[in-house]
Amino acid sequence: MDALDAGAGSLLRQPKAVWATAGASVVAFMGIGLVDPILPSITQGLDATAGQVSLLFTSYFLITAFAMLVTGWVSSRIGGRKTLLLGLAFVVVFAGLAGTSGSVAELVGFRAGWGLGNALFVSTALAVIVGAAAGGSAAAILLYESALGLGMACGPLLGALLGDASWRYPFFGTAFLMAVGFLCITVFLKEQPKPARKTSLLDPVKALGHGGLASAAASAFFYNYTFFTVLAFTPFVLDMTPYKSGAVFFAWGVLLAVFSVIVAPRLQARFGSLKVLGGSLVLLAADVLILGYGSHTTAIVCTILSGAFIGVNNTVYTELALGVSDAPRPVASAGYNFVRWFAAAAAPFFAPRIEEWTDIHVPFVVAAVTALAGAAVVVVRRKALTREAEELESKHAAEDGVAVFVN
Repeated sequence: MDALDAGAGSLLRQPKAVWATAGASVVAFMGIGLVDPILPSITQGLDATAGQVSLLFTSYFLITAFAMLVTGWVSSRIGGRKTLLLGLAFVVVFAGLAGTSGSVAELVGFRAGWGLGNALFVSTALAVIVGAAAGGSAAAILLYESALGLGMACGPLLGALLGDASWRYPFFGTAFLMAVGFLCITVFLKEQPKPARKTSLLDPVKALGHGGLASAAASAFFYNYTFFTVLAFTPFVLDMTPYKSGAVFFAWGVLLAVFSVIVAPRLQARFGSLKVLGGSLVLLAADVLILGYGSHTTAIVCTILSGAFIGVNNTVYTELALGVSDAPRPVASAGYNFVRWFAAAAAPFFAPRIEEWTDIHVPFVVAAVTALAGAAVVVVRRKALTREAEELESKHAAEDGVAVFVN
């Protein structure tokens, strides 16, 4: 808590390079939830099914998962600034092309290219922010988490505002904002020092040989399936106008941001990380089960409320994966994300198909079961997930690179 308070105290006293990177990070995270309010509009505009449109998430996160093995290799060779600019350039090009799509297949393909660019950017942004920030890493991490929460909250809102006129406009809007971010980073950010050791493509996979990190990744895999069932499948269930859907997911994102940055650290300080994580996963399971079987109003309330549990989970999983092994933070981050983003790709693909095979309630039953499975991994593997932070504090404090998590 002292570190958090110290970080908050120096949060606003940052150089322009930090604000430029943080601002681009907000837009990068906006891209995750941007399409939520316009999913029904895309199905109508491109004469597609919910299952086909859900591939927008699947292609995006499948590419993101594999890119986690590449981003460290790239940034350790060309430097953080060039990696950021490369990622932003990919997003500008592919987000713009997504707005011109004439079919679902084209849109899914362009979304995959967008995912590659986003992976290159977000996997490097926190390390760059920490390297350029004033006030130490605590302030930098708090600023980054704030950017993440703001982006997750504003993405659906931007999608609703622009998507009410046409489902194509949110993609053009993202391309424009990322182009502005590209220019700001070009002007304000100087090249950061390259890591002393170049990362190999297999380093993240080797890091998963550590039992604690593998356990954290396995639990996060199950959790992410639940997370992205809510994010990618619920808009079809709510079946609302872009404005109303955007308002729901904006409120969801606000809760995610507040509970991630403010509430989660306080709960951890009082109850411990594993108890908080296990309890939050059980509550999330109950929430999505009620969401699936409740009335329309209940579904709206439970969708918004899930943001609180997701915010807590994101923060605790990040800290677990950072501190549970002795692998360098960027390497541990890449291995952890490589595993968990596969679930983010799987949930949008399977949820609408499970509905087709059964009924609209069963995808949420599956999501509740996967949340409970994540909690079960935490309970069964609690010894492997428990390691005193002091053992690693001096090692991690000396590292130049800090891992990034796309929460």
